[in-house]
Amino acid sequence: MTTDAAGQPLIPQPPATVAALRQAIKQIAPAALPAFTQELDQAADQARHGSDLAPLQRFVAQWAVYVHIQRHPDVAADLRHWEDTAESGDAAQARHAASRIGHILDAAHAAVGLPAR
Repeated sequence: MTTDAAGQPLIPQPPATVAALRQAIKQIAPAALPAFTQELDQAADQARHGSDLAPLQRFVAQWAVYVHIQRHPDVAADLRHWEDTAESGDAAQARHAASRIGHILDAAHAAVGLPAR
């Protein structure tokens, strides 16, 4: 899974629906499919018990951001790098890594039309 010379995403950003996100994950991050399914089941259960769609809306938003990032292998690699640094670095490195992670997530939220975290 690579981008072309112009750095184009692997696939177009899918609509923010469960079916479209599932299909995108199958294509670009198949290892994440079990987590997607488990979290979908949990969100559906929470929505049923609370008679509220908010858990499903949060689920779709979270996975739309995930797909947006994974569509860009360079961005996904940067995110993994900063997550590793936050986990294994000293306090200053962890703060810097958290800032970089925040920038990546904010950009992804904006790209899929969601407010910043």
